Amino acid sequence: MMRDQIVRGIMNIIDRVGGPMTFRIILQPLMASLLAIRAGLKDAREGRPPYFWTILTDSSQRYSLLQDGWRSIGRVFVLAIIMDLIYQWIYLDWIYPLELITIAVLLAVVPYLLFRGPINRLARRFRGRVVSP
Repeated sequence: MMRDQIVRGIMNIIDRVGGPMTFRIILQPLMASLLAIRAGLKDAREGRPPYFWTILTDSSQRYSLLQDGWRSIGRVFVLAIIMDLIYQWIYLDWIYPLELITIAVLLAVVPYLLFRGPINRLARRFRGRVVSP
């Protein structure tokens, strides 16, 4: 029973890639990445440590960093949920909450986490190499 649900869920997620509303699979991670780049550059200007690594290792900063990240990405996350809700309602004739959350996390949160810290590191590395006229 549980195995069937897991297989169905994985197949439903895979079907989203080539199915209707595929544009969101490109657009939502792109938006999350752009927001992460903007936040990473701001982190570098303010001398903050890398985002995801600090969340994992520094419990004193974890809450404030998660709040900051949510402020940045919250709208994209909610949009990912709404878009997948529409997709599921129209094409699957049912709402699967776990799939809904999984897709929203994959399309919005993961790209944000993958880009914000490395952009911060790159910006700090190259900040000193900029030659002013």
